[in-house]
Amino acid sequence: MDYLLALDQGTTSSRAMLFDAKARVCAMAQREFAQHFPRPGWVEHDASEIWQTQLACARQALAEAGVSPAAVRAVGISNQRETTVLWERATGRPVGPAIVWQDRRTADICDRLRGAGEAERICERTGLELDAYFSATKLAWLLDHVPGARARAVAGELAFGTIDSWLVWHLSGGARHVTDASNAARTLLFDIHRQQWDDALLALFDIPGAVLPRVVASSGVLGACAPAVLGAAIPIAGIAGDQQAATFGQACLAPGMAKNTYGTGCFLTLNTGKQPVASRHRLLTTIGWQRAEGTDYLLEGSVFMAGAVVQWLRDGLGLIAAASDIEALAAQVSDSGEVVMVPAFAGLGAPHWDAYARGSLMGMTRGTTAAHIARAALEAVALQNADLLIAMAADGAEVKELRVDGGMTRNNLLMQLQADLLGVPVLRPRQTETTALGAAFLAGRAVGVWPDDAAIAAHWQLDRAFEPQASADWREALLARWHKAIARNRGWADGA
Repeated sequence: MDYLLALDQGTTSSRAMLFDAKARVCAMAQREFAQHFPRPGWVEHDASEIWQTQLACARQALAEAGVSPAAVRAVGISNQRETTVLWERATGRPVGPAIVWQDRRTADICDRLRGAGEAERICERTGLELDAYFSATKLAWLLDHVPGARARAVAGELAFGTIDSWLVWHLSGGARHVTDASNAARTLLFDIHRQQWDDALLALFDIPGAVLPRVVASSGVLGACAPAVLGAAIPIAGIAGDQQAATFGQACLAPGMAKNTYGTGCFLTLNTGKQPVASRHRLLTTIGWQRAEGTDYLLEGSVFMAGAVVQWLRDGLGLIAAASDIEALAAQVSDSGEVVMVPAFAGLGAPHWDAYARGSLMGMTRGTTAAHIARAALEAVALQNADLLIAMAADGAEVKELRVDGGMTRNNLLMQLQADLLGVPVLRPRQTETTALGAAFLAGRAVGVWPDDAAIAAHWQLDRAFEPQASADWREALLARWHKAIARNRGWADGA
């Protein structure tokens, strides 16, 4: 039996899943790790804790399945994107905190570059908005604020990477400093058309090239685990950022196919094939995956707060004891009682791109209950995604159906709200942990476990289709109230 080990390193937890050649889950292990918020708008992780939790999960999954490391054909990696790590090459120790993709501390750097007229040039080369979400300004901040870091980086003593690079470095015992094209494309430093690091962008952000990883294919053997790490020299054969991996895991392998992942945030991606499609409505053009047969591109909309909203209701407000409780609480009322939540805790992503927006609850009365707030939270998740689909349609990329994945898709009320607000069927597969599955597929294709993409697509199975049931008038009224609330949140933290 062939096995694939998928390492799914997310924003709030590390996970490892062991799949067999029929794409069945043989074992799964997951561990949460600490979230650090040292100042308003700042979000940090301890990169060493990320590695330790990820390693522990990998070992636990193998042990629970009773599978020898020698029986694992390959390791695949999916990772939270844009989160930035800077470490010493000599020791493998981070020189500062990992700055998380949600972090807004570099919004002022983006403002200065935008004021200098650089946003259009950056977008043309990278397909990305000029925003603190991406890695370049986070890396520049570390180089400028960690004592001695810039000089050490220029001297070649330090290495930069997104989380995939950090994991591969440690898996390989420091032998490999690489990233794949899907993660490189999220840094603001990578030309997605020429598919290489861009010298002009490196100069613009003042990033020394000596810190950069080598860019490798998303599916292909790039090295091996050091035997002491997992017990065998298992090939590392797949890397993709979490949303690209989920798109691959959802078998959205043909142009026009779309998926949405409901995790900490929401990320709606549409396969556009071998050609990048430039958005006129502030969506992102990004690399899906790079393989020997070519590069596939995606059109993407990013929502910063989805599952994190439920986490906040649980941990911040204490309205629910467990994340899964929100569905029953929200179902106690038939609507939100005109309460609107704008979950701009980390600013607003696509298509608004406002780093200074902040979260709010509006429309409350003395009759407002916890159930109304819970339902408003679920509506907010669905409404943010509706904005993305509206923008895609305006770009000429109309979505006919939406495949969904991630932990929140187990919430039937949310999925029905989503179908009603989008006006298209929402399709939930039997396997909703498609991020890890995509990493396994990419690794498995590289080592011949699956001979072609058709063999991968054959594993996709429908669990439930949510068909739109609401009227167009209901949808338009809810969207109008939502956009009214968005307008009142814009620029809240800009100092004015």
